[in-house]
Amino acid sequence: MDAKEIRRLKPELNRYLKQFADCFRRKDTQAHMPTYVEGQLSNLPRKSVEPIALAAGVPVRTLQEFLSQHVWDEDAVRQRVAQIVAKEHGGQRTIGIIDETSDVKKGDKTPGVQRQWCGCVGKTENCIVTVHLAFAKDDFHCLLDRELFLPESWSEDRDRCRGAGIPEEIVYRPKWQIALEQYDRAEANGVDFEWLTFDEGYGAKTPFLRALDAREQRYVGEVPVNLTGWLDMPKVTSRRTQKTGRPCNVPRLTKNSPRPRRIDLLLNEHPVLANQPWQPYRVKDGDKGPMVWEVKHARLIRPDSKGLPAETLHLLVARNVLAQDEVKFFFSNAPENTTVGQMLLIAFSRWRVERCFQDQKQDIGLDAWEGRRYIGLKRHLILSSVSYLFLARVRDKLREKKLRIDRIPSPRRRVRSGAKLVAQRSRICGTAGAHRKHDRVHATT
Repeated sequence: MDAKEIRRLKPELNRYLKQFADCFRRKDTQAHMPTYVEGQLSNLPRKSVEPIALAAGVPVRTLQEFLSQHVWDEDAVRQRVAQIVAKEHGGQRTIGIIDETSDVKKGDKTPGVQRQWCGCVGKTENCIVTVHLAFAKDDFHCLLDRELFLPESWSEDRDRCRGAGIPEEIVYRPKWQIALEQYDRAEANGVDFEWLTFDEGYGAKTPFLRALDAREQRYVGEVPVNLTGWLDMPKVTSRRTQKTGRPCNVPRLTKNSPRPRRIDLLLNEHPVLANQPWQPYRVKDGDKGPMVWEVKHARLIRPDSKGLPAETLHLLVARNVLAQDEVKFFFSNAPENTTVGQMLLIAFSRWRVERCFQDQKQDIGLDAWEGRRYIGLKRHLILSSVSYLFLARVRDKLREKKLRIDRIPSPRRRVRSGAKLVAQRSRICGTAGAHRKHDRVHATT
């Protein structure tokens, strides 16, 4: 936004930021929040502390101290973001999206920095990684929560952590545990996800999937090809087969029962999938036209920690029509009668969080942090959520205004504005499913 646009939206921005007033003990400290948020919303080429302070006519040191030294409750600000989203966008069709992003950093002083896989450049690089929880409903999306991933090398060096102001209770946790904590925080603040989705980095973690089951949270998540299972229920016995010896009450697979197999081998070799024709679906309208994927579906029995059959999940295999070497595998704990179309709707909604990352880095300055203190980085991440939520709310209102004004007839007149999230069968395959009341548009031919 330029200065003129910010002035025009200033009253609305002030009303929005007043919702966070009780998170600050002192009014002079609270007064710095609009300065930082307006700087993130501005058209400054670089949105780190120094250019934001200089543009606002505030001493650079003062704004630095606001982030790293002043007393205010950043956790309460984070909770308020979730509460606002829950109040304004709760209900059906809500999707939670778990993902991570990375930012290249120089030196070794930024909290959590080390040489590790850096997704934004596609190689191992000196960077920090943050785990995020996004929220999507219809055409609205935002980032609810984000947290620094602390590598083991940092966690084991407490002197280095103390030098960066990292509290003693902040230690290494796998990314899936961080994501689960974010999910629990969102739920505690009133956000109710109808669905959850994530990439294979999280889908590979069986404890994560079982934790979602324990929370009765429905999910459709991508998984790696080395996960195993059965397409036919194996036989289980609780007694020994030999004639001598004491009976054994521990269940085990019978001698002739097949062992669980990798899901990519099941795709190519088991008749249930190998003989099943690919069904094409239009999963999203991209910038270059419709994105069409071919899909196979089966019910998969997953093994427990002892190799015995446990829960039964949906297995979706999706192949890109234009690049058939690109194959994705998804697990879902949705009810048995859930349609493939509805599950694809969730599975291919991860572009929303990628869009959030792109917008926040280009427009908000998510990757512009240049400090060395953990509390400053944490507050920067939280304030970036505050700024982006304001942009999302403004965009939502402008879209509603446009829809009220623009009544030009079109073939999509009744489809409203959620078409990008709908998985549709192609013309040759008929209808995708019967869950009409949950979809923004009907998945029809």
